[in-house]
This record gives sequence, C-alpha cells and structure tokens, in this order.
Amino acid sequence: MTLLDEQKKARPETRSRKNDPERTKSDILAVATEEFAAHGLSGARVDEIALRTKTSKRMIYYYFGSKEGLYLAVLEKAYRDIRAIESSLHLEDMAPEAAIRRLVEFTFDYQDANPDFIRLVSIENIHNAEHVARSASIRSLNVSVIETIRAILQRGREQGVFRVEIDPIDLHMLISAFCFFRVSNRHTFGAIFGRDLSAPELRARHKRMIGDAIIRLLKGD
Repeated sequence: MTLLDEQKKARPETRSRKNDPERTKSDILAVATEEFAAHGLSGARVDEIALRTKTSKRMIYYYFGSKEGLYLAVLEKAYRDIRAIESSLHLEDMAPEAAIRRLVEFTFDYQDANPDFIRLVSIENIHNAEHVARSASIRSLNVSVIETIRAILQRGREQGVFRVEIDPIDLHMLISAFCFFRVSNRHTFGAIFGRDLSAPELRARHKRMIGDAIIRLLKGD
C-alpha cells in the first residue's frame, strides 16, 4: 500500500471524528482513564492523551476545560459506569439474600476486572477527594446504590431473613473494602505471602468467602 493509499484510507476516519464530537469525547475519556490510572493527576500528560487520540490539546481543553476538568470527567465516568451496571442487575426483583449475594458478586467481579477504577479511586484519595467533593454528579450517582441496599435490608428484615440492623452505607463500605483490597493490594500482598490473588481457585474461594461473610453478618449467625 502506497503512502497516498494510506492517507486516503485515513481521511474518512478523520472526517468521522470531526463530525462526531461525542465519539471524540468518548475516545479522549477512554485514553485519559488509562493515563490518569497509570501516572496519576500530576504525572499524566495531556500531550500524550492528544497524541494517542489523534486530537489536540486545544480540542481537549475545549471539551473539558483543563487537565483537572478532564480528570474529574474521568472520575465521573468511572462512577457512572459501575452504578449503571448495578442498576441493570434488578436487585429489587430478587429475594433479599439472593440480592445481597448478587451485589457482592458483582462488586467483586467488577473491581477485579477494572483495576483502573481501583487506581483512580486510590489516586483521588491521595488528593483527599478534593475533586470528588466538587462533583455533585458523583454524589448523586452514589445515592442509588445506598437506596438499593436500604430497600433490600428492609425487605430482608420484614421477611425475617435478616436479623441484624446495619446502616446501608456501612454495609456498602464493608462490601467495597473486601473487594477493593484484593485489587489495590494485590501485588504487595502477593509478594509478602507468596499468593497470586488472580489465581482462579483463590479468586473463586475469596468471592464465595466474602459473600458468605456478609450474609452471615446480616443473619446474625
């Protein structure tokens, strides 16, 4: 293929990108997620994001305002993605015990499969959550999972399945902590104890163990 052929082949993609700002923004967010997760807010370079997305710094700043604006948009998308999938689980249609176990399993699987999400949350904690605190969107997004847990717990108590009173935010924290630790501390834990937390048998055991622990807590066993 000649250089002219290659240029002709590339032109439709360029025109398509110019005429599809939503796709362009989506591409920028996808690459920016990887950059911020790998290098943090300070280390990530907008020049690199522009290069990888075949855009320009000027276009990125046009869409997101600044590097911090892009970083906040990445955080908002990260939380929006996990909450959107949670809402599609239809936990309200399940029996209380099954709903809680499904929520645990989903959280476990999602965090295990999305280490960039874990890194972004860890990075934002290094910044004392100053960007999350400014985002009404993230606060609003996370109300849904708490209300879902609250409704499941109430149904469970009404049906006599759950006997322990627990604050839904506390339960959300407990589930998140179990699942988050396996990913955030995977390498140090593995180096210290000689265990590969990504090994299929160990992964399956931990997933079952976390679900069992949460259910036993709620039942008061």
